[in-house]
Amino acid sequence: MIVRKAEFFKSSSKLSECAKPGLPEFAFIGRSNVGKSSLINMLCNNNKLAKTSASPGKTKLINHFKINDQWFVVDLPGYGYAKTSKTQKAEFESLIIDYCSKRDSLVCLFILIDSRLPLQQIDAEFLQWCGEEEIPFSIIFTKTDKNSKTELQKNIKKIEEKLFLIFDELPNCFISSAEKHIGKEEILSFIQGFLK
Repeated sequence: MIVRKAEFFKSSSKLSECAKPGLPEFAFIGRSNVGKSSLINMLCNNNKLAKTSASPGKTKLINHFKINDQWFVVDLPGYGYAKTSKTQKAEFESLIIDYCSKRDSLVCLFILIDSRLPLQQIDAEFLQWCGEEEIPFSIIFTKTDKNSKTELQKNIKKIEEKLFLIFDELPNCFISSAEKHIGKEEILSFIQGFLK
């Protein structure tokens, strides 16, 4: 799939403000600082589409981006950012829970996991919740260019072993690097499979 057009559509602070349901939505979520905005920009051929920041926790709203006038990329707030207040954290959580469990247009939730780290408890808990709620999701391992191939394979194998403690079979998993444009074609082809 070639992304010819990617434009900001709207930001929403609650589910009722989101774009009218209709076009298929592919949402991206992960812990703060997992490289979500960079990945979205890489997939959409636009470095200024999703706002990237050196300080994590930048995305506080549900952001819709319209792609090729046919579908939406949805940038969700990151979870597990320690420096937000308890009230803000609770607001983010209810926003995420509302969107993921109630949004009829959601076709697939891409959960981003940092390939350099062991599976974090907050990731495991979120993945388990998605499984229990029967939310269709896939995993994208990010920042895969930061380790050697051997190190990367070792890290992913360890994460997969942990995932097998939660799931009988693994969801679709993608390897990505926003910097090196790794995984772009595979992820876009996967999305295209739902659009036919």
